[in-house]
Amino acid sequence: MKTTRILIAEDDPNLGTILAEYLQAKHYEVKLVENGQIAFEEFAKSEYDLLLLDVMMPVKDGFTLAQEIRKINKEVPIIFLTAKSMKEDTIEGFKLGADDYVTKPFSMEELLLRISAILRRTSAKDQEDDKPKNYTIGKFEFDPRLQTLTADDETKKLTSKESQLLKLLCMNKNEVLERESALKAIWGDDSYFNSRSMDVYITKLRKYLKPDEQVELINVHGRGFKLIELK
Repeated sequence: MKTTRILIAEDDPNLGTILAEYLQAKHYEVKLVENGQIAFEEFAKSEYDLLLLDVMMPVKDGFTLAQEIRKINKEVPIIFLTAKSMKEDTIEGFKLGADDYVTKPFSMEELLLRISAILRRTSAKDQEDDKPKNYTIGKFEFDPRLQTLTADDETKKLTSKESQLLKLLCMNKNEVLERESALKAIWGDDSYFNSRSMDVYITKLRKYLKPDEQVELINVHGRGFKLIELK
């Protein structure tokens, strides 16, 4: 049975440690980080089933972090942890795609119940197919685990960077994948060198997808890229 992985971003070391140890005792696999920037880097390189994000964190606050995560993953459940109780902050959290919002101080039992409820909802969607997800792009079948792109009985083996980039594009199909978010998720930062490198990979992916006229990979000026599947 797959172990549920939870990423905790909490700058209070005492609360963070208590949270991590409590959830580990409940048989969750937990990664604890102390600020939003580290959390984004950790999320980008690993897969997590749920995120617990403190709102008031140094380097990158929880709201900014959630906003960046939603640009590359619109489905992972997010619970905000905060000392704030203002209605406006709660509304802001839900606008950014939060699944729940817990105000400090809170009981561990209450948090566990909220986590369990959210995971039940998300696992219900996942149980219809226990296989890791493949993506269909026009006539292409993309397998991100094997890093293969298949069409007309021909299979193209992708590099790791090509596969990571195509996966982000597929997850945001028909929507703009922000350049900065993709760079930070795959390369770790949005330096000029990495940006030029990503442009090379986009050109390669465009070439691989060219045989299907119903699929387009376009540049969105000043923003990023969009993978379009024409109807």
